[in-house]
Amino acid sequence: MLGVLFAIIGGFFMSIQSSFNTRVGESVGTIEATVVVHVVGLLAAIAATMVIGTGNIMKVTEVNKLYLVGGAFGVIIVYSVIKSISALGVAQAVMLIVVAQLLLAYIIDLLGLFGMDKVPFSLTKIAGLLIVLLGIFVFSRK
Repeated sequence: MLGVLFAIIGGFFMSIQSSFNTRVGESVGTIEATVVVHVVGLLAAIAATMVIGTGNIMKVTEVNKLYLVGGAFGVIIVYSVIKSISALGVAQAVMLIVVAQLLLAYIIDLLGLFGMDKVPFSLTKIAGLLIVLLGIFVFSRK
């Protein structure tokens, strides 16, 4: 149940953050907004680590170096989200982002990529993705 709660919170904040980032981008430029967002995010992450952190950041040396590239993906994500929201609006952009996430997440699960447990192929999951795509089409109609 806690996982569901955090997923909902994350989804809410993604929509809010995306809107905020787009407004910052309109003022300072898209790539510049990406810098601002990540600097503010770094400061917030440092503060959160100091207040509630329970891990050991020094163990980062034990992490597969490929996985550290994930931090750089944030630049692509923020830039792409700002550009998509500017072109499509928040709702349509977020729906397409979620479908892209679902599709790639399912492929990662199916193939067991990045050390994830493999899950068996399911026609019902493919049907679910198609229904979501249909929902985007219906939602996007004027």
